[in-house]
Amino acid sequence: MSIVTVQLGQCGNQIGHEVFNAICSDVHGTHGLCSKKENESYCDACKERFFCEEESEVPVARAVLVDMEPKVISQTLSMAARSGYWKYDDRSHFCQKQGSGNNWANGYSVHGPRHKEVIMNLVQKEAEKCDRLGGFFTIMSMAGGTGSGLGAYVTQCLRDAFPTSFILNHVIWPYGTGEIIVQNYNSVLTLSHLYQSSDALLVHENDVIHKICAQLMNIKQISFRDVNQVIAHQLGSVFQPTYTAEGGLHYSRNPLGDLMETLVPHPEFKMLGLRNIPQMPENSLAYSTFSWPGLIKHLRQMLIANAKMEEGIDWQVRPPRLGLHPLSHSANKPLQFNTSIANLVILRGKDMHSVDLGSFRDPSLYTSWLNPQDAFNVWKTPRAFNKYEKSASLVSNSQFLLKPLDNVVGKAWNMFASKAYIHQYTKFGIEEEDFLDSFTALEQVISSYTIL
Repeated sequence: MSIVTVQLGQCGNQIGHEVFNAICSDVHGTHGLCSKKENESYCDACKERFFCEEESEVPVARAVLVDMEPKVISQTLSMAARSGYWKYDDRSHFCQKQGSGNNWANGYSVHGPRHKEVIMNLVQKEAEKCDRLGGFFTIMSMAGGTGSGLGAYVTQCLRDAFPTSFILNHVIWPYGTGEIIVQNYNSVLTLSHLYQSSDALLVHENDVIHKICAQLMNIKQISFRDVNQVIAHQLGSVFQPTYTAEGGLHYSRNPLGDLMETLVPHPEFKMLGLRNIPQMPENSLAYSTFSWPGLIKHLRQMLIANAKMEEGIDWQVRPPRLGLHPLSHSANKPLQFNTSIANLVILRGKDMHSVDLGSFRDPSLYTSWLNPQDAFNVWKTPRAFNKYEKSASLVSNSQFLLKPLDNVVGKAWNMFASKAYIHQYTKFGIEEEDFLDSFTALEQVISSYTIL
C-alpha cells in the first residue's frame, strides 16, 4: 500500500525532503547485507510505498507540498531534482506569496478555508495515483503559523475527505527556549485540534534531536539541516519495509495501519515517541561493533528511564514491583519510571532472528488494563538500514511527553490568564472559548497519561 506524504510549512517541507533522501539513499546503498532476492523485494516494497514510477525513470515522490511562501518549496523541488535519484511532481505543490506570520489563527481560519479546494485537489490527485492507498503522513511544526495552523486545518479536511484512511501526523515540538513568543499558544491549539482528527501523533522534540547532533553525531555547528537529517533517519528506520509477523514471507503491506493497530489501542492515547540506536557519525562506523543484547538492553532502559538517546541513561530506574493489589500499581511506581501502553521494536540487520526480546514483555512496563502480549510487538528484516549493520528502533506509546506537554500547557495558560497576545488570534476569528476548549482537551490528555 502507498503512503501520501503532505509536507506543510517550512519545517514540514525541509524534513519531508530529507525523509525521501534518506529512503532513497537506503535503497541505493550497496550495504543491504542480505541476499539479492531479499534486497529486491525490499526495494520494491519501498518504492510502492513512497514513490510512483513515471516514464522519466526517476521515481517521483508521493507527496504534496504546501507553504504560504514560495522560497522553501522552490529550493526543495530543485534540490530533489538535482539529486538524480528521485524528484517531486512539478504539479504537486501549492504556495502563496505571503506567509502566516507565525500566527496559528491566520493559518487555520484564513489561509485554510481560502485555499482548501486547491490543496485538497492536489491531495486527491496523489491519492488517485495509488493502486492501494494506505493513508496519509503529514509533516509539520507545532510552533509556527503555516505548518501548525494550516496543518491542523488540512488534517481535518483529510479526515472529512478520507474517513476510512489512516492519518499519522508527524509533529515537531519547538525548542523549549523558544523561537517565537506565541509558540506555546500555537502548540496548544495545534495539538488539541490534531487530537480530534488524527489517528496518531508521532512527536520529535527539537531539543532532543539537537542533543543527539551535538553528543552522538559530534557536530560542532548544528544547522537545521543536521537536525532534519537525524529526524529523517529515525523516520526511515520505522517506515522502510519490515516483516510484521513471525516467519512472515511478505513485507508488510500497510505500514500505517500496522503501526496504529499495534500502538494505539484507545483513542484517548495517541502520542507516539521514537528512539533509534545506534546513531553515530559515518566515519566512526568502521570502528564500532554492536551486539544485539547490548542494543536491546540500552533500548529497554531508554524506554523505562525516558532517555531519548543512548548516552546519559539513568540506569538506576527500575520497573515497579507488581504487588498483589493491581490498584496499587501507580502508588508504588518510582517517580522517573515511564509507563507504557504499547511498544513496537523494529530490528534491522543480520542475525536479527536470534534476538531475545523477553525483557520488553515484562508486565510491569505496561499499564494494568492491557495484556502485555498485546502491548508489545516486534517487526524485523535481515536487510540493514542506512549503513548500520545492526540497528533497532522503538516506537512507544508511553508517558514520555507528559513533562513537555505539561510545560507547554502551563506556559500558555499563564499568558492566557493575563490575556497576552490574545487579540492577534481574535482578529482572525479564534475566540477565547476556542482557547479554553483546547486547554480542556489537553488537560484531559495529561490526566489520562498521568494515571497509567
